[in-house]
Amino acid sequence: MTTGRWDIEAVRGAFPALAITDDGKPRIYLDAPGGSQVPARVVERMSEVMLRSCANEGGAFHTSRDSDRILVGAHAAAAALLGAQPDEIVFGLNSTSLIFHFSRMVARDWKPGDEIVLTRMDHDGNVGPWIIAAEERGVTVRWLEFDTETFEYRYDMLDELIGPRTRLVACNHASNIFGTVNDVARIVAAGKAAGAVTMVDAVQSAPHLALDVSAIGCDLLACSAYKFFGPHAGVMYIRPELCDRLTPLKVRPASFDMPWRHTPGTPSFEAQAGTQAAIEHIAWLGEQCAGVDVAAPLRQRIVAGLEAATDYEAGLMDRFLAGVAGIPGFKLCGIASRNRLDARVPTFSFRLAKRSPQEIAAALAGENIFGWAGDFYAYEASGLLGLREQGGVARLGLSHYTTADEVDQAVLAVARLAA
Repeated sequence: MTTGRWDIEAVRGAFPALAITDDGKPRIYLDAPGGSQVPARVVERMSEVMLRSCANEGGAFHTSRDSDRILVGAHAAAAALLGAQPDEIVFGLNSTSLIFHFSRMVARDWKPGDEIVLTRMDHDGNVGPWIIAAEERGVTVRWLEFDTETFEYRYDMLDELIGPRTRLVACNHASNIFGTVNDVARIVAAGKAAGAVTMVDAVQSAPHLALDVSAIGCDLLACSAYKFFGPHAGVMYIRPELCDRLTPLKVRPASFDMPWRHTPGTPSFEAQAGTQAAIEHIAWLGEQCAGVDVAAPLRQRIVAGLEAATDYEAGLMDRFLAGVAGIPGFKLCGIASRNRLDARVPTFSFRLAKRSPQEIAAALAGENIFGWAGDFYAYEASGLLGLREQGGVARLGLSHYTTADEVDQAVLAVARLAA
């Protein structure tokens, strides 16, 4: 727990988009699981790079030296976010692209008879790339299931799933459809004990929880900046031991040193600068809402900011769960207990008895409440629950810039639709 006061007005003031209205009606952004809004500092930093520092890195002139500084700063900020070192960070287009890129290298030595373990709860970005690699190499795919009543992994399966033939274990930290926060350290430990490469998708947890790759113990971890208040960019952590083992997929003249060793081509310097600005926003939350000194290390301010946001979001989650509890025909796909808020992030997927998910999303949009409908690339999970052929689910996601009043308005709108 953090000390300090959550200043929602100051927080919302950092996001220009929150002041936009349509025909005088405020926008209620509950679409954060698909992509968050961005603070002004992100837009300003990216614009500055495009105007004043538009050049490739490695040159002797001013704009190129600026690009060198952008690279250094962005890698240091991403490392601070993840509890890593700057030379353990790789930037890319997005998490899915990075996982595809790394899957080609990780699978290079797989042989028929080998096995990999994937999960039914993951976004397909951490499933599809590995299935394709397994098919090419003649490798068996085994599945870690989740309990369809509790929406949590069947951890009791780990001993039977993971063994001497296991080459990879991939899992997600937080579900983008159920909101469940998973015990990834436990899954990673089981994989590491068998000598497998371990991959964690942290796309949904990064905006809400303080991440520490050392505590998780994984070899690879991916997250996307556009989910944690930044631009469209992906970030991959790679453990040094694995970094040295992998044969890079790269052009021959490119450097074999990190962070270029596994970077898939020329990076977007403006996206890296925007990612750094988004991480600095999280650190600002630590200063503004948790009372951490501005001179404290960046990692300390980031952790304090995320912990303060977690506390604030817990109140919003409790409010939402209390509000929807009495809505007739409302079915939540995820942990519904108000006593287990620490077991989920504020992503709520649901169905109504008399409305399709697409009808719900369209009706909410008519009230300027932004949400989603579909399966959100949670292909295995939606298929297992029989949701895919029914249009999936409606999904609303809260963030640290969401207000209690916005939660109440969304709940009332859903209740009207149920009636």
